[in-house]
Amino acid sequence: MLQHPTLDQLRHLKLHGMARAFAELSDNPQADELDHAQWLALLLDREEAERSDRRLTYRLRNARLRHADAAIEDIDTHSPRRLDKALIQQLARGRWIAAKQNLIITGPCGIGKSWLACALGQMACRQDFSVLYKRLPRLFAELEMGRADGRYARLFSALVRTNLLILDDWGPERLTAEQRRDLLEIVEDRYQNAATLITSQLPLQKWHQVVDEPTFADAILDRIVHNAHRLELDGPSMRKTMAAKNGASTIDQTQGK
Repeated sequence: MLQHPTLDQLRHLKLHGMARAFAELSDNPQADELDHAQWLALLLDREEAERSDRRLTYRLRNARLRHADAAIEDIDTHSPRRLDKALIQQLARGRWIAAKQNLIITGPCGIGKSWLACALGQMACRQDFSVLYKRLPRLFAELEMGRADGRYARLFSALVRTNLLILDDWGPERLTAEQRRDLLEIVEDRYQNAATLITSQLPLQKWHQVVDEPTFADAILDRIVHNAHRLELDGPSMRKTMAAKNGASTIDQTQGK
């Protein structure tokens, strides 16, 4: 008698996980062996799990990661690219994000910087941090358009309030005066307030040249580098290596090997 009114009330309260668990337990004869406290614990566990899944889906959707399937567990630690395994394990725990620190990943084209950044971003979403991925050239274009159509304030607010901002593909083109001002405002508002991850093909000592104005360069880089972890990758292109492996696999299949 109480089953349907209870389910309706749970759904009305938007406790959908509890409602599904309640229906399953009601149809399970073994549930009669549970006392009231055990029933309640199972209902609460299901509700918590489903809410956690919904939050993760929401965070991943809003993060807009370039490599949506990138995951820390899939990182190739055996490839010769000077990957600091101990630092990766440390970063995967997410404490640097909670501490509002930065991360700089540098290395040549194809070494896997963007994929690694997205893997860390995905892990951050799983740890209940908000994440936003942006390629810097496209970001500057969005901000420029935002000034024209009135969206600038909303775009800027999203950039500064997210727990982890991933800025992919810094350089090599020099910044314009407007881009310098935008970047300074972003890093200034995020400094010691939120974590920022930046990837670049350029070594850190060449970043001043990209900013292209000494005063702005000092101000911007001081706020980025001051509390930043660094991953300096080097070695053969992972993109070319994977392409070669995929090509060899295709040939083997064609020849029946």
